[in-house]
Amino acid sequence: MFKIKNINSNKLLIVDAIINIFLGVLLIFYPKDLISIIGIPIVEQPFYASILGSVLFGIGIALVVQIKDSENGLGLKGAVIINICGGICLAAWLVFGNINVPLKGQIVMWSLALILVGLSSVEFISQARKKIR
Repeated sequence: MFKIKNINSNKLLIVDAIINIFLGVLLIFYPKDLISIIGIPIVEQPFYASILGSVLFGIGIALVVQIKDSENGLGLKGAVIINICGGICLAAWLVFGNINVPLKGQIVMWSLALILVGLSSVEFISQARKKIR
């Protein structure tokens, strides 16, 4: 079979983080010219693509934090970062995206954005206080 050379896990995390951040930014901004060149299906309303992009971007940032903290797995910090990225992107779509969503859908999406950002902020503050003690 194949023998895989021992690779430093931090190097793998860096490569993974770079890929996730790059893809995340690409999908958040969804430049149609570049999207058509690389062969991704073009959609009129890239709402879901940018939400996915914000989550990928959050994962990339969480991986960078993981490299510095050397914990097992992404843990609470990673979840906080990913949720804040997703919540902020969703809120930005609701404010600036000119999406045609009925009032019920807007209430659900605003609730989700506030829960993601609010809960993650509480988790972040809780973690910061634990570190201070």
